[in-house]
Amino acid sequence: MKIWYSCKVKYGKVNDEGIMKQTTDVFLVDAMSYTEAESRIYEAMERDVSGEFSVTNISKTNIGDLVHFEDADYWYKAKVSYSTVDGDSDKEVKVNTYFLVNAEDVKQAFDRVSESLNSMLVPFEIPAIAKTNVVEVYPFDAEAEEQIPDNLTPVSELEEEEVED
Repeated sequence: MKIWYSCKVKYGKVNDEGIMKQTTDVFLVDAMSYTEAESRIYEAMERDVSGEFSVTNISKTNIGDLVHFEDADYWYKAKVSYSTVDGDSDKEVKVNTYFLVNAEDVKQAFDRVSESLNSMLVPFEIPAIAKTNVVEVYPFDAEAEEQIPDNLTPVSELEEEEVED
């Protein structure tokens, strides 16, 4: 299960006038634990931010899924509600889930979330959409994580060498 962590990072950023100012921005990473989230945000910041930075806060979010498009700069959080039947009590239960979607405005965010859910079999509604202060999202990249650095040897190769000896 994906858990999205909100990471606040303080760093120097050049503003529109060309002046370096300290700023704190919010980034999102998906990880299995706080430790992994911290590791991943440090890797991303070392790659993407020039100069010193500090991670000032890491917290879990209630975001269930991400709807990502390359053409938009702003991130919106959409609340999606639907009803389901509880298997034990046979009572109708209202379920809320949250999506993060990038879009240029609230209408486009609504349309994108609706489109991503059009195959959902139960009726749903989107009662709320709000613009967030998230600057960038770093989803888990399995291919990048599986690459073994040149200075390391895979355990499977070490085990083969031991068997041959």
